[in-house]
Amino acid sequence: MEEKERKELQEAWLESAAEDLKTAKALFNLKRFDGCLFFCHLAIEKTLKAVFLKMNNTYPPPIHKLVRLANLSKIKLDKENEKDLAEITTFNVEARYDILKERLHKKATNAFTAKYLKATQELMKKFKQLL
Repeated sequence: MEEKERKELQEAWLESAAEDLKTAKALFNLKRFDGCLFFCHLAIEKTLKAVFLKMNNTYPPPIHKLVRLANLSKIKLDKENEKDLAEITTFNVEARYDILKERLHKKATNAFTAKYLKATQELMKKFKQLL
């Protein structure tokens, strides 16, 4: 992949991630906690895909598992980061499928959502430093 194309794709992933984070914050303020958590997942996934591009110089795989994306992006995770990414991955699955939405809705309290919104912001900052 040419460097120019890689950088353009990285920027596109990062811009989309930033928009998703804004949406997550807006949904949190509206007390739409399950939606907030879903957008947290999207924001981190897109940030990781930007890192994947840099580290591998190829298109990221069409996967949503955040720990796997981090590993494929050659990111060393501590136990807390790995645990947070594993939990945040569930927000994608639970928000997409009606049969699981109730589970996400029940755990998406104000405090739970605030915790993972903060974790999302910290993880995004950490991953962006790799670029």
